[in-house]
Amino acid sequence: MSMRKQTSRGFTLLEVLVALVIVGTALGAGLRAVGSLTQNSAGLRTAMMATWSAENRLVQIRLNREFPDVGKHGFDCPQGDLHLVCQEEVIVSPNPLLRRIEVSVFDIENPNRRIVKLVQLVLRQPRAPS
Repeated sequence: MSMRKQTSRGFTLLEVLVALVIVGTALGAGLRAVGSLTQNSAGLRTAMMATWSAENRLVQIRLNREFPDVGKHGFDCPQGDLHLVCQEEVIVSPNPLLRRIEVSVFDIENPNRRIVKLVQLVLRQPRAPS
């Protein structure tokens, strides 16, 4: 009679636990990466909407051929579901025919953090003869 040694063909408990730790670590890293991408996407969307708000005001000035008075004022400039506040500052330039206009956009929920700032020079249009 010959005795055969039986060999186990499965994994040991230790091997299974090590594999579970590796898979768990990989899943956790994957979830953190997805969360980071989602947060970055929201930030990019907010920056894009804020840029649109500032551009809207600067285009309005150009189309109306405004030569705004020097000073600073704020106004609401919502975009979609974002509640944004724009701050327009008009500054005198060395050339009296030009004004520098700076439009900064802030989130109403975090008014200390500027999202975007756009700058434009405006030329005084000559008056039409009467």
